[in-house]
Amino acid sequence: MNPTVVILHHPVPEDANPDDQDVLDQVEAVDEELKKMGYVTQIMPFDLGKKSFASKLKKINPVCVFNLVECINGDGQLIHLACSYLDHLKIPYTGAGAEAMFITSNKVLAKRWMRLMDIPTPEWVVPGKQIECEPPFPSQYIIKAQWEDASIGLDSDSVVEVRDLAELMGLLLQKAQKLGKPCFAERYIDGREINLALLADTDGAQALPPAEITFDYAEHMPKIVDYKAKWIEGSPEYEGTTRVLDFPPEDAPMLSELKCIAQKCWESFDLRGYARVDVRVDADNKPWVLEINANPCISPNGGFMAASEKAGVPYYKMIARIVQDALRK
Repeated sequence: MNPTVVILHHPVPEDANPDDQDVLDQVEAVDEELKKMGYVTQIMPFDLGKKSFASKLKKINPVCVFNLVECINGDGQLIHLACSYLDHLKIPYTGAGAEAMFITSNKVLAKRWMRLMDIPTPEWVVPGKQIECEPPFPSQYIIKAQWEDASIGLDSDSVVEVRDLAELMGLLLQKAQKLGKPCFAERYIDGREINLALLADTDGAQALPPAEITFDYAEHMPKIVDYKAKWIEGSPEYEGTTRVLDFPPEDAPMLSELKCIAQKCWESFDLRGYARVDVRVDADNKPWVLEINANPCISPNGGFMAASEKAGVPYYKMIARIVQDALRK
Protein backbone atom coordinates (compact mmCIF):
# COMPACT_ATOMS: atom_id res chain seq x y z
CA MET A 1 0.00 0.00 0.00
CA ASN A 2 1.30 3.47 -0.86
CA PRO A 3 2.43 5.71 2.02
CA THR A 4 0.07 8.39 3.30
CA VAL A 5 0.74 12.10 3.74
CA VAL A 6 -1.69 14.18 5.77
CA ILE A 7 -2.16 17.76 4.55
CA LEU A 8 -2.86 19.80 7.65
CA HIS A 9 -4.35 23.30 7.51
CA HIS A 10 -6.15 25.68 9.82
CA PRO A 11 -9.97 25.67 9.59
CA VAL A 12 -11.20 28.26 7.08
CA PRO A 13 -14.72 29.68 7.56
CA GLU A 14 -16.89 30.29 4.51
CA ASP A 15 -16.77 34.07 4.99
CA ALA A 16 -12.99 34.13 5.46
CA ASN A 17 -10.84 36.99 4.19
CA PRO A 18 -8.71 36.45 1.05
CA ASP A 19 -5.54 35.81 3.07
CA ASP A 20 -7.28 32.99 4.93
CA GLN A 21 -8.84 31.47 1.82
CA ASP A 22 -5.45 31.34 0.12
CA VAL A 23 -4.46 28.35 2.22
CA LEU A 24 -7.16 26.27 0.52
CA ASP A 25 -5.54 26.98 -2.85
CA GLN A 26 -2.26 25.71 -1.41
CA VAL A 27 -3.97 22.60 -0.02
CA GLU A 28 -5.51 21.79 -3.41
CA ALA A 29 -2.23 22.27 -5.28
CA VAL A 30 -0.14 20.26 -2.80
CA ASP A 31 -2.74 17.49 -2.73
CA GLU A 32 -2.64 17.18 -6.52
CA GLU A 33 1.16 16.94 -6.65
CA LEU A 34 1.45 14.45 -3.79
CA LYS A 35 -1.03 12.14 -5.52
CA LYS A 36 1.03 12.33 -8.71
CA MET A 37 4.04 11.22 -6.65
CA GLY A 38 2.15 8.12 -5.55
CA TYR A 39 1.20 9.20 -2.04
CA VAL A 40 -2.20 8.58 -0.55
CA THR A 41 -3.39 11.92 0.87
CA GLN A 42 -5.70 12.91 3.67
CA ILE A 43 -6.71 16.57 4.12
CA MET A 44 -7.40 17.53 7.72
CA PRO A 45 -8.12 20.84 9.47
CA PHE A 46 -6.05 21.28 12.62
CA ASP A 47 -8.72 21.30 15.32
CA LEU A 48 -7.66 20.35 18.85
CA GLY A 49 -11.21 21.07 19.98
CA LYS A 50 -12.29 17.75 18.49
CA LYS A 51 -11.46 14.81 20.72
CA SER A 52 -11.20 12.57 17.68
CA PHE A 53 -8.42 14.65 16.06
CA ALA A 54 -5.42 12.92 17.63
CA SER A 55 -6.89 9.41 17.38
CA LYS A 56 -7.77 9.94 13.72
CA LEU A 57 -4.27 11.21 12.97
CA LYS A 58 -2.67 8.26 14.73
CA LYS A 59 -4.96 5.81 12.93
CA ILE A 60 -3.93 7.23 9.56
CA ASN A 61 -0.28 6.80 10.60
CA PRO A 62 1.16 9.11 7.92
CA VAL A 63 4.80 9.02 6.87
CA CYS A 64 4.66 12.78 7.40
CA VAL A 65 2.34 15.76 7.65
CA PHE A 66 2.44 18.55 5.11
CA ASN A 67 1.95 21.45 7.51
CA LEU A 68 0.00 24.39 6.07
CA VAL A 69 -1.35 25.72 9.37
CA GLU A 70 -0.97 29.52 9.40
CA CYS A 71 -3.02 30.44 12.48
CA ILE A 72 -5.30 28.94 15.11
CA ASN A 73 -8.68 30.50 15.85
CA GLY A 74 -7.64 33.40 13.64
CA ASP A 75 -4.62 34.18 15.81
CA GLY A 76 -1.17 34.10 14.22
CA GLN A 77 0.65 33.90 17.54
CA LEU A 78 -0.60 30.32 17.98
CA ILE A 79 0.88 29.09 14.69
CA HIS A 80 3.64 27.10 16.42
CA LEU A 81 1.11 24.92 18.29
CA ALA A 82 0.60 22.69 15.26
CA CYS A 83 4.35 22.02 15.12
CA SER A 84 4.54 21.39 18.86
CA TYR A 85 1.59 19.01 18.73
CA LEU A 86 3.11 17.02 15.86
CA ASP A 87 6.39 16.85 17.81
CA HIS A 88 4.39 15.50 20.74
CA LEU A 89 2.90 12.80 18.51
CA LYS A 90 6.35 12.10 17.01
CA ILE A 91 5.06 12.61 13.46
CA PRO A 92 7.47 14.20 10.94
CA TYR A 93 6.18 17.34 9.26
CA THR A 94 7.22 19.77 6.57
CA GLY A 95 8.69 23.20 7.14
CA ALA A 96 10.09 24.85 10.22
CA GLY A 97 10.13 23.21 13.64
CA ALA A 98 8.22 24.56 16.61
CA GLU A 99 11.06 26.71 17.95
CA ALA A 100 11.82 28.35 14.59
CA MET A 101 8.12 28.86 13.89
CA PHE A 102 7.60 30.54 17.26
CA ILE A 103 10.62 32.85 16.98
CA THR A 104 10.00 33.93 13.38
CA SER A 105 6.25 34.48 13.89
CA ASN A 106 7.02 36.91 16.73
CA LYS A 107 8.56 39.76 14.74
CA VAL A 108 10.16 41.44 17.76
CA LEU A 109 11.68 38.21 19.06
CA ALA A 110 12.99 37.50 15.54
CA LYS A 111 14.62 40.94 15.41
CA ARG A 112 16.30 40.36 18.76
CA TRP A 113 17.69 37.07 17.45
CA MET A 114 18.86 38.79 14.26
CA ARG A 115 20.76 41.32 16.35
CA LEU A 116 22.43 38.53 18.31
CA MET A 117 23.39 36.78 15.06
CA ASP A 118 24.71 40.03 13.53
CA ILE A 119 22.02 40.08 10.85
CA PRO A 120 21.19 43.70 9.92
CA THR A 121 17.63 44.69 10.86
CA PRO A 122 16.11 48.17 11.36
CA GLU A 123 15.84 49.66 14.86
CA TRP A 124 12.53 49.11 16.63
CA VAL A 125 10.39 50.19 19.57
CA VAL A 126 7.93 48.14 21.65
CA PRO A 127 5.32 49.79 23.93
CA GLY A 128 6.03 49.35 27.61
CA LYS A 129 9.48 47.85 27.00
CA GLN A 130 12.88 49.24 27.76
CA ILE A 131 14.46 50.66 24.58
CA GLU A 132 16.54 47.80 23.15
CA CYS A 133 18.39 49.74 20.45
CA GLU A 134 19.05 53.35 19.48
CA PRO A 135 16.01 54.42 17.43
CA PRO A 136 16.67 57.71 15.62
CA PHE A 137 14.41 60.76 15.90
CA PRO A 138 12.96 62.55 14.06
CA SER A 139 12.39 59.77 11.55
CA GLN A 140 9.86 57.68 9.66
CA TYR A 141 8.60 54.46 11.24
CA ILE A 142 6.29 51.69 10.13
CA ILE A 143 3.88 50.28 12.71
CA LYS A 144 3.19 46.55 12.46
CA ALA A 145 1.36 43.83 14.36
CA GLN A 146 3.88 41.82 16.35
CA TRP A 147 2.54 38.41 15.39
CA GLU A 148 0.59 38.59 12.14
CA ASP A 149 1.95 37.86 8.66
CA ALA A 150 0.30 38.26 5.23
CA SER A 151 0.45 42.06 5.76
CA ILE A 152 -2.47 41.85 8.18
CA GLY A 153 -2.99 45.25 9.79
CA LEU A 154 -0.77 47.11 7.31
CA ASP A 155 -2.28 50.07 5.46
CA SER A 156 -1.29 53.51 4.20
CA ASP A 157 -1.51 54.92 7.74
CA SER A 158 1.08 52.44 9.03
CA VAL A 159 4.01 54.62 7.92
CA VAL A 160 4.35 57.64 10.20
CA GLU A 161 6.80 60.51 10.61
CA VAL A 162 7.49 61.36 14.24
CA ARG A 163 9.50 63.93 16.15
CA ASP A 164 10.28 61.91 19.24
CA LEU A 165 9.71 58.71 21.20
CA ALA A 166 6.64 60.02 23.02
CA GLU A 167 4.85 60.77 19.76
CA LEU A 168 5.71 57.34 18.38
CA MET A 169 4.49 55.59 21.54
CA GLY A 170 1.17 57.41 21.30
CA LEU A 171 0.67 56.30 17.69
CA LEU A 172 1.71 52.75 18.57
CA LEU A 173 -0.93 52.51 21.29
CA GLN A 174 -3.59 53.91 18.94
CA LYS A 175 -2.74 51.31 16.28
CA ALA A 176 -2.76 48.47 18.83
CA GLN A 177 -6.20 49.53 20.06
CA LYS A 178 -7.51 49.75 16.49
CA LEU A 179 -6.22 46.28 15.55
CA GLY A 180 -6.85 44.68 18.92
CA LYS A 181 -3.36 43.20 18.68
CA PRO A 182 0.05 44.07 20.13
CA CYS A 183 2.11 46.23 17.78
CA PHE A 184 5.65 47.50 17.44
CA ALA A 185 7.33 50.22 15.39
CA GLU A 186 10.28 49.67 13.08
CA ARG A 187 12.41 52.34 11.43
CA TYR A 188 11.06 52.68 7.91
CA ILE A 189 13.59 51.90 5.19
CA ASP A 190 12.71 53.89 2.09
CA GLY A 191 14.35 51.73 -0.55
CA ARG A 192 14.12 48.66 -2.76
CA GLU A 193 12.13 45.68 -1.48
CA ILE A 194 13.59 42.27 -2.33
CA ASN A 195 12.37 38.80 -1.37
CA LEU A 196 14.75 35.87 -1.10
CA ALA A 197 13.21 32.41 -1.23
CA LEU A 198 15.04 29.41 0.23
CA LEU A 199 14.31 25.77 -0.60
CA ALA A 200 15.71 22.77 1.28
CA ASP A 201 18.40 20.81 -0.48
CA THR A 202 20.28 17.66 0.48
CA ASP A 203 22.80 19.86 2.30
CA GLY A 204 21.15 22.95 3.75
CA ALA A 205 19.14 25.26 1.50
CA GLN A 206 19.24 26.49 -2.05
CA ALA A 207 18.84 30.25 -2.43
CA LEU A 208 16.34 30.70 -5.26
CA PRO A 209 16.57 33.70 -7.60
CA PRO A 210 15.63 36.94 -5.79
CA ALA A 211 12.50 38.89 -6.62
CA GLU A 212 12.08 42.65 -6.35
CA ILE A 213 8.72 44.28 -5.64
CA THR A 214 8.38 47.49 -7.64
CA PHE A 215 5.86 50.17 -6.76
CA ASP A 216 3.87 52.26 -9.23
CA TYR A 217 2.02 54.25 -6.58
CA ALA A 218 0.68 57.78 -6.33
CA GLU A 219 3.21 60.13 -4.78
CA HIS A 220 1.37 60.38 -1.44
CA MET A 221 1.20 56.58 -0.98
CA PRO A 222 3.92 54.87 1.06
CA LYS A 223 5.78 52.24 -0.95
CA ILE A 224 4.89 49.19 1.13
CA VAL A 225 3.28 45.82 0.43
CA ASP A 226 0.24 46.38 2.63
CA TYR A 227 -2.87 44.22 2.92
CA LYS A 228 -4.53 45.72 -0.16
CA ALA A 229 -1.39 45.23 -2.25
CA LYS A 230 -1.35 41.55 -1.36
CA TRP A 231 -4.99 40.60 -1.39
CA ILE A 232 -7.46 43.18 -2.76
CA GLU A 233 -7.53 42.76 -6.53
CA GLY A 234 -8.39 45.95 -8.39
CA SER A 235 -7.12 48.25 -5.65
CA PRO A 236 -4.45 50.84 -6.59
CA GLU A 237 -2.05 49.06 -4.25
CA TYR A 238 -2.63 45.64 -5.85
CA GLU A 239 -2.40 46.99 -9.37
CA GLY A 240 0.63 49.13 -8.54
CA THR A 241 2.93 46.36 -7.32
CA THR A 242 4.89 44.15 -9.69
CA ARG A 243 7.24 41.23 -9.04
CA VAL A 244 10.49 41.46 -11.02
CA LEU A 245 12.93 38.55 -11.26
CA ASP A 246 15.44 40.02 -13.71
CA PHE A 247 18.17 42.34 -12.45
CA PRO A 248 20.78 44.43 -14.27
CA PRO A 249 24.44 43.29 -14.10
CA GLU A 250 25.38 46.12 -11.74
CA ASP A 251 23.14 44.59 -9.05
CA ALA A 252 25.26 41.40 -8.92
CA PRO A 253 27.40 42.41 -5.86
CA MET A 254 24.30 43.44 -3.90
CA LEU A 255 22.45 40.24 -4.80
CA SER A 256 25.44 38.15 -3.76
CA GLU A 257 25.41 39.85 -0.36
CA LEU A 258 21.66 39.29 0.00
CA LYS A 259 22.11 35.61 -0.81
CA CYS A 260 24.68 35.28 1.98
CA ILE A 261 22.35 37.06 4.42
CA ALA A 262 19.45 34.76 3.48
CA GLN A 263 21.62 31.68 3.99
CA LYS A 264 22.72 33.05 7.37
CA CYS A 265 19.07 33.49 8.36
CA TRP A 266 18.38 29.87 7.39
CA GLU A 267 21.21 28.59 9.54
CA SER A 268 20.74 31.00 12.48
CA PHE A 269 17.03 30.28 12.83
CA ASP A 270 17.36 26.54 12.10
CA LEU A 271 14.85 26.75 9.26
CA ARG A 272 13.65 23.72 7.31
CA GLY A 273 11.82 22.87 4.12
CA TYR A 274 11.25 26.33 2.70
CA ALA A 275 11.34 29.95 3.84
CA ARG A 276 11.46 33.52 2.61
CA VAL A 277 13.56 36.43 3.80
CA ASP A 278 12.18 39.93 3.15
CA VAL A 279 14.79 42.66 2.76
CA ARG A 280 14.91 46.39 2.09
CA VAL A 281 18.00 47.94 0.50
CA ASP A 282 18.44 51.62 1.36
CA ALA A 283 19.83 54.49 -0.72
CA ASP A 284 23.38 53.61 0.42
CA ASN A 285 22.91 50.03 -0.86
CA LYS A 286 22.84 48.69 2.70
CA PRO A 287 20.52 45.69 3.22
CA TRP A 288 18.11 45.45 6.14
CA VAL A 289 16.19 42.25 6.95
CA LEU A 290 12.57 43.08 7.75
CA GLU A 291 11.11 39.63 8.37
CA ILE A 292 11.78 35.93 8.08
CA ASN A 293 8.76 33.95 6.91
CA ALA A 294 9.12 30.31 7.91
CA ASN A 295 5.99 29.22 6.04
CA PRO A 296 5.55 31.47 2.99
CA CYS A 297 2.72 30.92 0.54
CA ILE A 298 3.52 28.12 -1.89
CA SER A 299 0.48 28.39 -4.14
CA PRO A 300 1.27 27.85 -7.86
CA ASN A 301 0.73 31.55 -8.67
CA GLY A 302 2.69 32.91 -5.69
CA GLY A 303 6.07 34.56 -5.43
CA PHE A 304 7.83 31.52 -4.01
CA MET A 305 6.80 29.41 -6.98
CA ALA A 306 7.86 32.15 -9.40
CA ALA A 307 11.36 32.08 -7.87
CA SER A 308 11.41 28.28 -7.93
CA GLU A 309 10.50 28.17 -11.63
CA LYS A 310 13.15 30.79 -12.35
CA ALA A 311 15.66 28.41 -10.73
CA GLY A 312 14.48 25.57 -12.97
CA VAL A 313 12.61 23.78 -10.19
CA PRO A 314 9.01 23.07 -11.29
CA TYR A 315 6.19 22.85 -8.77
CA TYR A 316 6.20 19.06 -8.37
CA LYS A 317 9.94 19.03 -7.68
CA MET A 318 9.56 21.84 -5.16
CA ILE A 319 6.87 19.90 -3.26
CA ALA A 320 8.93 16.71 -3.48
CA ARG A 321 11.97 18.43 -1.97
CA ILE A 322 9.92 19.85 0.89
CA VAL A 323 8.56 16.38 1.70
CA GLN A 324 11.98 14.73 1.35
CA ASP A 325 13.41 17.26 3.80
CA ALA A 326 10.69 16.41 6.32
CA LEU A 327 11.40 12.70 6.00
CA ARG A 328 15.15 13.29 6.48
CA LYS A 329 14.52 15.25 9.66
